Amino acid sequence: MSLVRLTIKGISYSQTQNGAYALLLSELDGERQLPIVIGAFEAQSIAIALEKDIKPPRPLTHDLFKTFADRFDIQVKQVIIHKLVDGVFYSSLICERDKIEEIIDARTSDAIALALRFNAPIFTYENILDKAGIYLKPEQQTPEEKSTSADFIFDEDQEDAEEEQSSASKQKGDFAHKSIQQLEKELEEAVKKEDYEKAARLRDEISKRQ
Repeated sequence: MSLVRLTIKGISYSQTQNGAYALLLSELDGERQLPIVIGAFEAQSIAIALEKDIKPPRPLTHDLFKTFADRFDIQVKQVIIHKLVDGVFYSSLICERDKIEEIIDARTSDAIALALRFNAPIFTYENILDKAGIYLKPEQQTPEEKSTSADFIFDEDQEDAEEEQSSASKQKGDFAHKSIQQLEKELEEAVKKEDYEKAARLRDEISKRQ
């Protein structure tokens, strides 16, 4: 079965699952998208890895794993989303140490968070894309539609989601009347409090105004 390389298209709030987020993966040389609903913590960790200029004051779990692996010369070579059963994706970390390869089972959201930190490619099999992939034209890829399309696929332990979508949407709307100086101060405070979802939204709002 041939492997298909995926890239991260984006993360958005799930429209029907409170506290959940939709992670959208896209095949590198094609038009199919693979939507996965993940928990708030995993979405936060992935977002931080994507936002290179936001540095947490203390290491997150996936950062700690990366530091531990570096210390013992372990490399994550690639991530493979290898199975889809009853709406749950199963993934593997392909690791290497002293030229010996090991395969480690992992939740898909954790595997992708680690792949970003190791600059490792993400793959899935053609049959999984055939089964769960969707086609979105560029003009269709609004955050709302991406979230709705992803609601039928769940990652493991989604019940661990901690944030409410309504609260996050309200926070985003509150930025409109604030000055850049106020936003920059709130960004600094959000990073100190390790509220990286809010920090990412603040940074985006500041970037749009500059």
